[in-house]
Amino acid sequence: MTIGRTALKTKAALLAAAVLCAPDAALAGPADTYYERAFMVAADQRCGLFDARIDAALGAATAQARGAALRSGAAEADLSATAARARSRAHAVSCQDPQLATVKGRVDDAFSGWLRTPRMTFPGERANWTANRMHTTGAVWRLQQTSIVGASPVAFGYAGQGDASNLVAVVSFVGRSRPTGARIVLRDPNKIPRAWLAGDGLAPASSRASLWAAGVAPAERELLAEGRRAGEVWRFPASTAAALERLDPRETFAVEFHFRDGSVATARFEAGDFAAGRAFLAMGML
Repeated sequence: MTIGRTALKTKAALLAAAVLCAPDAALAGPADTYYERAFMVAADQRCGLFDARIDAALGAATAQARGAALRSGAAEADLSATAARARSRAHAVSCQDPQLATVKGRVDDAFSGWLRTPRMTFPGERANWTANRMHTTGAVWRLQQTSIVGASPVAFGYAGQGDASNLVAVVSFVGRSRPTGARIVLRDPNKIPRAWLAGDGLAPASSRASLWAAGVAPAERELLAEGRRAGEVWRFPASTAAALERLDPRETFAVEFHFRDGSVATARFEAGDFAAGRAFLAMGML
């Protein structure tokens, strides 16, 4: 009797995954969608179901589903438990199960459209991340969120030429004064393990981590905000991305620009679906 119930539950999970793993699982709740995508990611890791590009597409969709679940009110601890259940269920499924083969085919079909999608917007509560996979020869934003400090526009994300891109902040300050340094400030999970959503969303100064820019150069015209003729591009170390991906999608991080006179200009950004945007770019250029 126990074996029969387990088989039925496994079959139900596989059939649900066939439907919910479609990119537009509109009829499913956010937590349900996250469970099914996490299930397929775990099954893929165990059984090698998909090629690298579908892996990336499924990873982007899973990260997006997690963000949607958090924004809908799901607790981070509950989603961690959901992911654990999904991994446990995937471990119980035979890699030779014919239902799993059916699900694989449907996921391949569902995400093949993502592979042909050159641009995507990942909405947040207050700001969006926009991603661009089109191959270009000049400088271009690959993943970008915009902000402003005073009257000066600031953009943050991945930018570069061709297939190469770096994590950067581009700013066009009004006036002749220019910053001497820039850093990203965000919640330090070693000091505050849980998401900080109080106040303006930025963790208290005593509980922040900071990551300083590795260099600065004049910004290419293609990276400047509309109407701006000049600006600076501040390059951040690659390790910054991992720190941002540890944030709750609802959290705030900031780019601080430090001036010689001791003043600091702060541009705020929303963590949002940064991880999903990176996974989308991992699908490769078109």
